Amino acid sequence: MTDTVGDRRRISAFLDAQAAEAGAARNTLLAYGRDLKDFTGWLAGRGETLITLGRETIEDYLSHCDAQGLSRATRARRLSAIRQVTRFALEEGWREDDPAMRIAGPGRAQRLPKTLSRDEVQAMLDALPALGRNAIEQARNLALFELIYATGMRVSELVGLPVSACRGNPALLLIRGKGGRERMVPLTTPAREALVAWLSLRDNAPPESSLGRLVAGRGGRWLFPAASQEGHMTRQAVNALLHQLSIAAGIDPARVSPHVIRHAFATHLLEGGADLRAIQTLLGHADLGTTEIYTHVLDARMRDLVLNHHPLAAKRRPAREE
Repeated sequence: MTDTVGDRRRISAFLDAQAAEAGAARNTLLAYGRDLKDFTGWLAGRGETLITLGRETIEDYLSHCDAQGLSRATRARRLSAIRQVTRFALEEGWREDDPAMRIAGPGRAQRLPKTLSRDEVQAMLDALPALGRNAIEQARNLALFELIYATGMRVSELVGLPVSACRGNPALLLIRGKGGRERMVPLTTPAREALVAWLSLRDNAPPESSLGRLVAGRGGRWLFPAASQEGHMTRQAVNALLHQLSIAAGIDPARVSPHVIRHAFATHLLEGGADLRAIQTLLGHADLGTTEIYTHVLDARMRDLVLNHHPLAAKRRPAREE
């Protein structure tokens, strides 16, 4: 009988090690768990386990995933999970080999990140004063947008920013990112000014006001308190705010999201001559390969610049007949 219980225990040990030693984020662990559950369930149907499988079995599984119509990205992700767990099995002494070591994956389709031009970001900044029912909301919205564009924070990092990290008009913000990794990100002058203005209103909100009650309750810990289960603004609320802001700025809201602002931050830095390694650090990417996608955006823009503006790029007009 197939040792399905043993495989479940091995996956559990693998996930525990990923959390403790590699600092994997919760969403990463959940993805590994789902993919490996599917894989070991398929193995059980063939009478195999993580200990007995060979390279051909993994290749058969990838063919099975392809036949199911799974996308190339999904198949690549599943192979990545399998590679991680078979390497772990080798390190733990459960196996004497790693059957997934030399398997070529399906790869991922190269998709350029969506971004915004500098003029479009400026249009959104110009539209901010009209967004908000009162001065408090306007100050909050300005601080939020300035921070996300000045730092390239993920939306989860932004809404989960503790107010204690923002005291004293800081020149740098300490951001806790994926897997608990921390990084320091500098603030621009406009972002610092917007942050100071928002903190002044937040800290001095009358106790009987809506903001005052939020600050006095569980929202007191966060820079952007809200009446949510966590006590801070939700990612959905930030998305809704950017949706309204893009409409006010005359930009298609389908093109705007917190992650698009993050892409704009990175792209505009690269256009300004920033080093790719520095951008990797600012974005909190563990792998430089993740950051390198922005070079493709810049290359595309440079090609467009040359083809549309270089005098020799224009088609030669035929000479006039005498």
